[in-house]
Amino acid sequence: MDELTQHYADRLRAAAQGGGKLVPRGGGSKDFYGRAPSGEVLSLADYRGVINYDPTELVITARAGTRLADIEAALAEQNQCLAFEPPHFGAGATLGGCIAAGLSGPRRMQAGPLRDFVLGAKVMDGRGQVLKFGGEVMKNVAGFDLARGFAGSLGTLVLLLEVSIKVLPRPPHEATLRMALPEAEALARLNSWGGQPLPLASSAWSDGQLTLRLAGAHAAVDAACAKLGGTRLDDGTAQHYWNAVREQQEAFFAGDEPLWRLAVPTTAAPLNLPGRQFIEWGGGLRWWKTGAAADSVRAAAQAAGGNATLFRGGDRSGARFTPLSAAQLRVHQGLKKAFDPHNVFDAARLYAELA
Repeated sequence: MDELTQHYADRLRAAAQGGGKLVPRGGGSKDFYGRAPSGEVLSLADYRGVINYDPTELVITARAGTRLADIEAALAEQNQCLAFEPPHFGAGATLGGCIAAGLSGPRRMQAGPLRDFVLGAKVMDGRGQVLKFGGEVMKNVAGFDLARGFAGSLGTLVLLLEVSIKVLPRPPHEATLRMALPEAEALARLNSWGGQPLPLASSAWSDGQLTLRLAGAHAAVDAACAKLGGTRLDDGTAQHYWNAVREQQEAFFAGDEPLWRLAVPTTAAPLNLPGRQFIEWGGGLRWWKTGAAADSVRAAAQAAGGNATLFRGGDRSGARFTPLSAAQLRVHQGLKKAFDPHNVFDAARLYAELA
């Protein structure tokens, strides 16, 4: 172990012996997510740097404290990117926090979720032991794919040390279209277009306006623009808009009203809830700004075949994520016991039942 990892191991073992709790933190940009964290902060901000990046292999490996902005800058020099377009929510956002939060941006509609890009991870468990899962190549077929299982775990299972991520070339051409459509018609068209060979990379609907981002070969993008119609935004306006959607800086996201994140099938009909909404991912992600009771929001999501997370605002002492079934709880408890038998990491940030 180097000096920093030894320090982390010592902190974990001391907490295990003394019954304390530790909260891993990189840049703190995702502190708002989940239930209120409880415990002493264990900073990984100094554990940073790219370990290996071979553009020809489309894989980058970096330490958990490496800033996302630095990784994206290195990739941009090679005309590559993190295709799942992770939100930063702050200048200090780190790779470890990105993986622990498990959040993807607008381009997930085309590229897929963050967890599908995780190839391997080096972690430290609650005993202070260093473990490795997966690898640094795209073909990892042996054993359980545990590295991806850490995505979205919010630092409740292990301390992420290093992560290997699949990267992709940046699209050669992009265009953004905007058209006025009511919600039901926008959802119907998105589902129709989703079954066609169109280079749809992102979509966003709010206040009667549907915005589409197309990405791919010049000919494919230009042909799709001609077919879909609408008003084409200039490149600067389009880039600003999609960055604002990714970072939740669009006007819809302003204010302190509780923000719910509903994941539903793209074919789900418009949901009958009070408040305002912003729809992404072809209809599969529906953000709701509402003061409605949690039970009613979760019931609406469940009736549509999905689930609901209280993403921002509201009571942080209560449930934020969809309650687990008995079977799911047993699986979570088993993983927690295997990786963190002394309960050093604050699992209550995910579910109070795991504390």
